[in-house]
Amino acid sequence: MELPALAKKLLLGKNFATVATVMGDGSPQATVVWVDTDGKHVIFNTADGRLKAKNLRRDKRVAVAVLGSENAYQQAMIRGSVVEMTAAGADEHIDKMAKKYLNADKYPFRQPGEKRLIVKVLPEKVALMGE
Repeated sequence: MELPALAKKLLLGKNFATVATVMGDGSPQATVVWVDTDGKHVIFNTADGRLKAKNLRRDKRVAVAVLGSENAYQQAMIRGSVVEMTAAGADEHIDKMAKKYLNADKYPFRQPGEKRLIVKVLPEKVALMGE
């Protein structure tokens, strides 16, 4: 599915998103993340070993809600599935996100030995508000 223009705008802007994954007992788990897109996928970055990475390895279903930072009534609610979770390029990507969100050249919160992952979500349903 092609991401609608408003969804792309929100994902490319300096907007935070909430990512919801499914726990082993079926309950939801939500985390606020920095987001990105390549125009087709919703992309976020996480550290290997975190709960959302564990959940997504077991159950690839995910929901992402993005609110406009300048107008919270502009929203994209995206449901889909993880199609790729890779360490390839993840360090460079988190530095790119640090530049976008913090205007920092390097991600300042990296922990010793941390392995970063890029998560790509293929949207299956998109609902928009505030076009």
